[in-house]
Amino acid sequence: MSKDRTTATDARQPPPAAREATPPQQPPRRPAPWRRGVAVVLFLGLVGIAAYLGQPDPKPIAVADFRMEEVAREVGLVFEHKAGDLDPKIQHIQPHILGVGAAVSVSDVEGDGDPDLYVTNSAFGAPNALFLNQGDGTFVEGARAAGIADLNVVGRGLCMGSIFGDVDNDGDEDLFVYRYGYTAFFLNNGDGTFTDHSAASGLERWMYSNAATWIDVDRDGFLDLFVGGYYREEIDLWNIDDTSIMHDSQDYASNGGRNYFFKGRGDGTFEDVSDRYGIGGSRWTMACSIADFDRDGWMDLYVANDYNGEQLFRNVLGTHFEETDVGLGHDSKSGMSVHFGNVRNDGRFSVFVTNISRRGYVFHGNNLRENRVEETGQLVQTARGAAIDTGWAWGARFADFDNDGLEDLFVVNGFVSANPDRDYWYYAGKLATGSGRIIADAANWTPFEDRSQSGFERSVVLRNQGRGSFEDVAEVVGVTDLLDGRAIVTGDFRGVGVLDVVIANQKGPLLYYRNSPKPDNNWISLDLTGTRSNRSAIGAEVVLEWGNQIALRVVEGGGGFSSQSDRRLFWGLGEHAGPVRARVLWPSGRAQVLEDLESGRLHLIEEPAAD
Repeated sequence: MSKDRTTATDARQPPPAAREATPPQQPPRRPAPWRRGVAVVLFLGLVGIAAYLGQPDPKPIAVADFRMEEVAREVGLVFEHKAGDLDPKIQHIQPHILGVGAAVSVSDVEGDGDPDLYVTNSAFGAPNALFLNQGDGTFVEGARAAGIADLNVVGRGLCMGSIFGDVDNDGDEDLFVYRYGYTAFFLNNGDGTFTDHSAASGLERWMYSNAATWIDVDRDGFLDLFVGGYYREEIDLWNIDDTSIMHDSQDYASNGGRNYFFKGRGDGTFEDVSDRYGIGGSRWTMACSIADFDRDGWMDLYVANDYNGEQLFRNVLGTHFEETDVGLGHDSKSGMSVHFGNVRNDGRFSVFVTNISRRGYVFHGNNLRENRVEETGQLVQTARGAAIDTGWAWGARFADFDNDGLEDLFVVNGFVSANPDRDYWYYAGKLATGSGRIIADAANWTPFEDRSQSGFERSVVLRNQGRGSFEDVAEVVGVTDLLDGRAIVTGDFRGVGVLDVVIANQKGPLLYYRNSPKPDNNWISLDLTGTRSNRSAIGAEVVLEWGNQIALRVVEGGGGFSSQSDRRLFWGLGEHAGPVRARVLWPSGRAQVLEDLESGRLHLIEEPAAD
């Protein structure tokens, strides 16, 4: 709305009398028409230049040498995740409590050389799915025939994720499933079927878990197991007596579930050594993975927690773990995923941990930490630019999608996508100002109803630009989904030297992004089998050397968020077409050098029987 203005007399003008005494001036001469035209052009040009110079620098257009196409239904991956119901006393915040469970893991279940996919559901009566790779880029579902479909059972629990590992070293991948309820363990019969070995294995516990990882803690050749706890194990989410079940702090919660550590005997049975190994804890564990941070030859354990800082547990000669202060706990209060990559190709891994960010309410930011523990005793924060804020981030994976020799990052995001016009963040922010007692009582939480919270957030694909910097190229390469992503895995599922992506979405479909990188870029892949080490080679490190590049990979026992990717190690080589050199450090401590490895193919590498 405009307002009338009263113009005051300019104090710099002479008074009326003085103006009247001034001799009359001659009328100004009008410039020639061509002069007026030149003046107008010059004036407009100067205005244009000023306007241009006043604008911020234009954002550079993202470019990428790969494309992705979502083809899940086309290749036979038809699956829709479902989440269950809870006790009526806490159903008003059910979208928060059961906002997890969409998980996916990769393993060669049949031993035919093709990686398969195991996908979990999280509603009673809803079956899990086992998608068997047909070797031609398509999949066939076979969970019920394998005996691992019907695991969401009243009184037993709801599935949250799984990991595969050959615990008895017989050449078949066995299966551990973590649930909100009783954990489960299945021995692989070697014919594509599984036998429930939960009670006999010693692994069965009532707990609420979102994460687990295999590790050979003492290098005896047998897989051991870490399982992270979330809610306290004395709680029954389907029969609530006391609604004080939630976290007691947004940043320093210590009323979470207990972690467990099991020592494997190599025969399919385990011993609970949690107390002896110092791994109990009471934080809200979300993710975990293993790597040798201090370079002493023993695999350490990295844990990301919700509502608290991350933790590094140093492996002390295989006898126990010691939590080590390496600079964690200050800038991460909602760790969701843990994955290791070699960002700079310098033979030194970095740790990427996803977090929650919503400007105006909470901004934790994702963390990218470079391992400097051996030299300085610290993990150095190097996250910047697009890698810091991807939204409410969940699963993330390092992978070289364009085969240029540098590892990129794929991050899935979004919490609750419901009514886009109703937002829960205001109520969450208001609750966060209360005391720990108020926050912990679910009865004090505002009902979700049909509200969204960080909903409809696109997945982010971060292309490695070198020197530790990334740019988001998701829309450029064809990644535009706005689902509530949880777990993400990568693998060369077609055997063509290309890493594809599979995403498990909460209350949504399974997505399969078929990747098409620049065809001129080369690659190499290694599939390791242990002999003195555990047969799955979990914990093995490989440094690949080509040209002036040195890139480290670790065979994981879990990792990401509620996921386990293809354990075969993969490197893009850019335009390098010659042989490469690999240095393998096996979990047993044995070192092996492989000279003149041919690029452009998968190599099967077996640990030498003798030094």
